[in-house]
Amino acid sequence: MSGPDVAPAPPLTFVIFGATGDLTRRLLIPTMINMTRSGLIGDDFSILGVGIEPGGDEMLLQRLDSFLETLGMEPDRQDAWQRLRKRISYVSGDFTQNGVYDEISSRLAHAPSANAAFYFAVPPQFFGEIAEKLSEHGLTNEAVGAFRRIAIEKPFGHDLASARALNARLLNQANESQIYRIDHFLGKETVQNIMTTRFANMMIEALWNNNYIDHVQITAAELVDVGTRGKFYDATGALRDMVPNHLFQLLAMVAMEPPNSFDAESIRNEKGKLLKALRVYSREDAAKNGVRGAYTAGPLNGNNLPAFTETTDVRPDSNTETFVALKLFVDTWRWAGVPFYLRTGKAMKERDTEVVITFRQVPFAQFPRAASRPPLPPNKLVIQVQPDEGLDMEISIKTPGLVMNTVPISLDFRYADRFDIGKQTGYESLFYELFVGDQTLFQRADGIEAGWAAVQPFLDLWADGGKPDPYAPGSMGPACANELIERDGRVWHRPHEKPDGNKP
Repeated sequence: MSGPDVAPAPPLTFVIFGATGDLTRRLLIPTMINMTRSGLIGDDFSILGVGIEPGGDEMLLQRLDSFLETLGMEPDRQDAWQRLRKRISYVSGDFTQNGVYDEISSRLAHAPSANAAFYFAVPPQFFGEIAEKLSEHGLTNEAVGAFRRIAIEKPFGHDLASARALNARLLNQANESQIYRIDHFLGKETVQNIMTTRFANMMIEALWNNNYIDHVQITAAELVDVGTRGKFYDATGALRDMVPNHLFQLLAMVAMEPPNSFDAESIRNEKGKLLKALRVYSREDAAKNGVRGAYTAGPLNGNNLPAFTETTDVRPDSNTETFVALKLFVDTWRWAGVPFYLRTGKAMKERDTEVVITFRQVPFAQFPRAASRPPLPPNKLVIQVQPDEGLDMEISIKTPGLVMNTVPISLDFRYADRFDIGKQTGYESLFYELFVGDQTLFQRADGIEAGWAAVQPFLDLWADGGKPDPYAPGSMGPACANELIERDGRVWHRPHEKPDGNKP
């Protein structure tokens, strides 16, 4: 996103609560290095780390140095790190106590700029408390003419009631315009490009409705298992972890109405309307339209994987899901009758996040077809979010020769083939927008709560017991997921599968 038309972010201090944690090392600092290298932040940008570990600036810097050495950075990124390194400092202390905030206030008072953004790289149970402490010490006060912003990662609550409570607590301490709720999926180029694909191409947007679209599939398959996050995942599960945030954000981008402008509030208004239009099921309908699974023991990626219930810190009798599939509806004129099939899971066949728009079949296929050949396949638009960001359009063409034979082929585009996207973390655009004050890529309170309202019937249903269906590691989920879509005469799109016509 760097270039002659992108001005550097304004001077500010980026205050990171949880500066000695894994998130800071793996994502935040590499992101800041990339932004320094590309000129998105300048020498008037500084980082103030806050953590419970005793020590000073050198302790934090040495930890970061040790981690970055394992990345084997190129010379230009190494140079950017050395420039950034000079502007990193550290405050040690318990962020539930007042002394830490007195020290932060003192540091900001002596900073070149009073602008500050506070990032909560801490467990979610501390979000509200830190926001209250910042407010009590006047650190969210923008009356001095400087901006003060709060950035928090998901999860935003663990159900509808807790999401409402968290939003109320945050909004008691800061304005909505100061709160930036981060969903890292929205930092990916392809996700941001969904709106451009729709609204900058008349031939696509003209077909973007229930007259031409049969159904939509959204898949977020993860190759990795739960790993060392057993305690967190056992208390969370695939539904809470992925659906009301990541998958619903993709759904909102795909299905929202055209905004009247591309400013942040216009876009967030349309996304909020869309999420509020998601059908909220009764308990009986939730049972018909949602399935879940948990992986068993078996081989995965060359290793023998224990079953989810045999994972460290997971209860042996756990009924938490590692896979979920839902059939949802958006109750608007544009999408009436169009099902949206969502699925996500751990320890699956491959890493793949994609949106598949399947169009209706042609009303009359006059081309001669042998009885042994299947009917013409429907057109599809496949939006590949990760790992190979790009777009595929699946259409039918005539094969060479004198006989009128049709064959499906894929017209494909990959970002890496056309653009130098470098070693991006996916957070660069999010943090740049945070620093310049553009909330387009961030979630608003009403959208968060609408997402939780749509999944609450499934949470309530599954909280009453019942075991998730088993599935083998390296598969695409349990059999019940196939049954969910196949009973409607449809099938899941196979990740990275090309139509027959693309085969040599």
